[in-house]
Amino acid sequence: MGLIGGLGLLAALVTSAALTWGARYYALRRNLMDQPGERRSHVVATPRGGGIAIVLTLLLSALAAALYWPEAWVTLAVFSVGLVLVAGIGWWDDHRPLPAVRRLLVHVVAAALVAGLVWQATHNPVQALLALLFTTSLINIWNFMDGINGIATTQAVLAGIALACVLPGPLALAGAVLAAACLGFLPFNFPRGRIFMGDVGSGALGYAIAALVCLGSVATDISWLLLLVPLTAFLVDAGFTLLSRMLSGQRWMEPHTQHVYQRAVKSGKSHTFVTGMYFVFGLFSITVFNACTNLQPRWEAAVAVAWLTLATGLWLLLRKGMCH
Repeated sequence: MGLIGGLGLLAALVTSAALTWGARYYALRRNLMDQPGERRSHVVATPRGGGIAIVLTLLLSALAAALYWPEAWVTLAVFSVGLVLVAGIGWWDDHRPLPAVRRLLVHVVAAALVAGLVWQATHNPVQALLALLFTTSLINIWNFMDGINGIATTQAVLAGIALACVLPGPLALAGAVLAAACLGFLPFNFPRGRIFMGDVGSGALGYAIAALVCLGSVATDISWLLLLVPLTAFLVDAGFTLLSRMLSGQRWMEPHTQHVYQRAVKSGKSHTFVTGMYFVFGLFSITVFNACTNLQPRWEAAVAVAWLTLATGLWLLLRKGMCH
């Protein structure tokens, strides 16, 4: 990555930490607080909206990258517009809650920008449609899973590092910058939650990771199924929890505490323990991912299906155990 890349990562980490401190000061001044409640996993009022620090760090990094790689400015500009849309509607929702449908429409528009980049690179309508659906989904999955201290941030760090290890050139640096920006925020949120990420940060992280995965599927020969492996913990917990709520006739778009990580906290496990367990599983996921990226595509896909199936079985066991 070189000296310039290393300095850039250090700058991203320091910038994110400084901006998080500023966001916490702003939230306390504006009384922008998450209150405890039946559908919450915390017990004291806590400032929210700290994810704006990660967003601003990513935008500043995109600007610096555009100056350093002028040939990539269009891609960076499109990505940045989508990031601003997702973070902007999240910031609004953190201050004044919005209807879920309104947020979703903005998410779809942002996802369409990523899909446009995929279309421009491949002229493959199926791949572009998959990018649209995946990006929209991951924005909301990261929001659903941001419910206890550190869990959304640490999983984003793992995803950024995993992708940085296999993607080419600027995309690798983008993954590393994402991880560095999250690490700058993490001490303020884990193990003790001095500020929460808020919708401004969780949705933006889902968008940024989805964009990396989608662009990675274009820039490499890695199976798109294998590219999902670093995200296994969130995809399985969010996906199957949502499916179970739909099948049982519940209002699946409403806040709830039925994810496995939430059930674990409700059963008496600490935030630190649960986040740690998800982190350990994430380490296994990215190890499988990085070990298999040089296989033939059909074997990459087979490994991904096997790993996701294993994770689904583990999810079912944990969920069943917590129901008794």
